[in-house]
Amino acid sequence: MHSLTELLAVATITVLAVVSPGPDFAMVMRNSYLHGRRAGLLCAFGIALGVQVHVFYTMFGVALLMEHAHGLLSLVKILGAAYLIWIGIRTLRKRAPEPAAMAGAPAAAAPALTSPGALKMGFLTNALNPKTTLFVVSTYTQVVHAQTPLPVQFGYGLFMSLAHLAWFSLIACCFTTPALRAAMLRRQRWLDRVIGTVLLGLGIGLGVGNLA
Repeated sequence: MHSLTELLAVATITVLAVVSPGPDFAMVMRNSYLHGRRAGLLCAFGIALGVQVHVFYTMFGVALLMEHAHGLLSLVKILGAAYLIWIGIRTLRKRAPEPAAMAGAPAAAAPALTSPGALKMGFLTNALNPKTTLFVVSTYTQVVHAQTPLPVQFGYGLFMSLAHLAWFSLIACCFTTPALRAAMLRRQRWLDRVIGTVLLGLGIGLGVGNLA
């Protein structure tokens, strides 16, 4: 009964954390409508891999080090904020699509994003995301007990990654349906401004919060 309660708690917290909007959502949406379904799915897979970074250092006790070595945690937050600000500025500075793209040639609407590039973008967005740091660390320290067998703890980490992969793959598929993607590409400049502003705001918010 105890293990079932723990499992339900981990599952509930994971689902709520995954579906709440944040940098991961904005990045998958951006890459999906700009570069297509493959880029969106690879970005989602990169996010799932990024979750494992947080699970790894949490399970191997680095979370305790980060709790006492505030400089290390601050560095992670600063790197995450800087990355979001950089992507936000890049999105805001993107050139408007050419007339051919507006007429129905989506591929010309944005510079090509390579498969490794899409994977890396998703991975870095999550691995440097303090929100995921807090989610994983708090789950393992507040919900998962020390008596929980190690294989089960690894299973929780795998579930967290798979939940991220499933949700953001769904987001990628939704935003690359032909009708929706065409509509979004027709409003690409406006969407670039919205997404760029959101990413920039998230990055500045993290940076200011770290300095406060």
